[in-house]
Amino acid sequence: MAAPLCRWRRAPSRRPPGHAADGGAGVASRGSWVMAAPEEPCGGRAGGEPGRDAAGLSGTRGRRWRRRQDRAAVAMFRCGEEIVSGDSEEENSGVNLMDFSDEILLHILSYVPSTDLVLNVRRTCRKLATLCLDKSLTHTVLLQKDYKVNKDKVKQLMRDIGKEIYQLNMAGCYWLPSSTIDHVTRCKNLVKLNLSGCHVTSLRLSKMLSTLQHLRSLAIDVNPGFDASQLSSECKATLSRVSELKQTLFTPSYGVVPCCTSLEKLLLYFEILDRSREGFMLSGQLMVGESNVPHYQNLRVFYARLAPGYVNQEVVRLYLAVLSDRTPENLHAFLISAPGSFAETGATKNLLDSMARNARLDALQLPKAWINGSGLLQHLKFNNPFYFSFSRCTLSGGHLIQRVINGGKDLKSLTSLNLSGCVHCLAPESLFRKAEDDIDSSILESLVVSCCNLRHLNLSAAHHHSSESIGNHLCQLLSRLKHLLSLALPVCSITNVAATVEKPPTASNLVPQTFGRKVRIGIQTCPRNLADQANQKIESSVFWALMGSLRFLETLEIIGSSFSSAMPRNEPAIRNSLPPCVRAQSVGDSEVAAISQLTYLQSLTLAQLPNILTGSGLVSIGLQCQQLRTLSLANLGMMGKVGYMSALMDMLKHCKCLRDLRLEQPYFCAGAQFFQALSHCSALQRLCIVSRSGTLQSDAVMSFMANCLEVIMCHMFMGESLTACRNLQQSIVRSFQADRPALNVVIFPLLHEDLTEVIRDVPMRHLDEITLFKSRVAEEPPNLWW
Repeated sequence: MAAPLCRWRRAPSRRPPGHAADGGAGVASRGSWVMAAPEEPCGGRAGGEPGRDAAGLSGTRGRRWRRRQDRAAVAMFRCGEEIVSGDSEEENSGVNLMDFSDEILLHILSYVPSTDLVLNVRRTCRKLATLCLDKSLTHTVLLQKDYKVNKDKVKQLMRDIGKEIYQLNMAGCYWLPSSTIDHVTRCKNLVKLNLSGCHVTSLRLSKMLSTLQHLRSLAIDVNPGFDASQLSSECKATLSRVSELKQTLFTPSYGVVPCCTSLEKLLLYFEILDRSREGFMLSGQLMVGESNVPHYQNLRVFYARLAPGYVNQEVVRLYLAVLSDRTPENLHAFLISAPGSFAETGATKNLLDSMARNARLDALQLPKAWINGSGLLQHLKFNNPFYFSFSRCTLSGGHLIQRVINGGKDLKSLTSLNLSGCVHCLAPESLFRKAEDDIDSSILESLVVSCCNLRHLNLSAAHHHSSESIGNHLCQLLSRLKHLLSLALPVCSITNVAATVEKPPTASNLVPQTFGRKVRIGIQTCPRNLADQANQKIESSVFWALMGSLRFLETLEIIGSSFSSAMPRNEPAIRNSLPPCVRAQSVGDSEVAAISQLTYLQSLTLAQLPNILTGSGLVSIGLQCQQLRTLSLANLGMMGKVGYMSALMDMLKHCKCLRDLRLEQPYFCAGAQFFQALSHCSALQRLCIVSRSGTLQSDAVMSFMANCLEVIMCHMFMGESLTACRNLQQSIVRSFQADRPALNVVIFPLLHEDLTEVIRDVPMRHLDEITLFKSRVAEEPPNLWW
């Protein structure tokens, strides 16, 4: 039988004259996609029999069937992609969707969330019913950012295609009740399972894993109350076959690591607080009997990321103790990310010595205290390295070239390099050198030539000042890295050297950064439009040239070298910020406008740009960077005044794909005009505003939440009173929680003493990805977890 001909057309914007308000065929909403009358019933046999045949349905059943078709069509084209050849209302036939090849249809369907695919689209017609169950669509089910999924949808999904699922990702589904995990037992063929951020007890984990005999990759959280003795023998048998484990610890424990005797990849995230909710100090000592002990003999990848706190350091040392006895022969990636000071001990020194003798690494990251002042890098052997991180180390550029790049050795395999906070990494020696001194361009040139395939590079949190030598500016050298996808730079590194040398900053043109008496500054002459701005800078700005050469850049961070967020982790809010670098004073609207050349930009972070006056460059970004999904702005322009508000509102009107917005600015006024502009961001899902002495209008927030139906996270840390914050938070939850199961609302005074207690209840997904400010470029090796 020939494929049925189902045609999709744009619903008419006006009801034809004389059309009944509730006609038999129903009326589609304005601008929606509806199915035109098929030449042959969609999914039915010729002649259109009643029952499953669409053409045979009439009355109430017919209207229900057509409404399901309309919803499915909207779901398939929810991104707003136009696929019809014309919008004329006289044309009743648009593009024939069913005439597309199966390959094209499968590609289109791959963008539809799994729940919509199986529970809605599959029921539209016979052909789509077959395609929606294709192995390419059911093999891997991703629910980690499907914020509309609920327990009932998961239950039905597992019933329908549970046996066809081989990879299931439910990471960060914090809103689902723990009983939802019981339905995973229907997925008998699961090979990979990610439950990070889900509520899983020891008993539920035991019951679930007992049925998943093919499981090889597992990600879970270990919360207070976890008891490994409750795991059944069948569960331990499954764990013994697991080769990849990602474990997030919220309590001192080995978790399930001792049961995983075949581990090849171990990822550990330590999120243990030093104090309990009751205020008691926690100990990093593990329970008696748990220390018999991790099995690392087959380990290839070891990764540990520590949140601030001494308990996390105590617990990770216990995990490392086994490694210090014998280094696995096949270890090729060893990474430890630890903030602050993490002192080296005798055990860790033995571990590093053993690695230097026996291991050939492809990825390396160590705490700064383990590298500073040691000759470790000189003795370590590397195979085909793809990731290095020397964040916050005092490693000099000379050592970097000699010991890591081996005097200019070909490192085409290196794709990701993190030198964030490595203040001397572009200087020959660190002794007798000030952090603000000019860099040695020959070191950066050697780095660029040797690592020509770099895709992720982080040079933030340091003063990288270029000299006056022509052709040796940092931006000019970086423009040779044509494969870059993500880049993080300090603000002072992108300024034109000639401009700062010929006209050094004076008291009259410096932007005040304090909250004291304001210094009157002269308003610079601004171009009348963005085109003039572009023409003015395109020949002289090295940063403009850099942006023009990195056309495929997806992530860009420009962060002041002395910037620190007002809301750090596990500490009270910072009340005073350090002044920006002197060279950063000349970076303003024109440099921001240069970013608009990045057509494929998806994530942008701008922090501590003191010379932002009107914010005109933001409008250019909104117009040109149509794929922008994540935007983070912090401390732009004068600290006591938000001078770029008008430009920001104009920008937001063009950001149709924006999903995450983070704003950190003192005295920010989140009023009706701001939220009205923000309502144009129809795809927005998460909003975070951090503002000392900032204000907000409750009515405007409620109206915004009602208009933006996709918003599931609203975090505001402002200067309002505790009572006003609580009232608004409760109003939002009462009004929208029922329709948005994943809704997470935190509205709280920024300088309140209980802020840290409030922060600890924020889901880790939101806290790590948007609420807390940090540089994310090359933070982890690429493809560390699926």
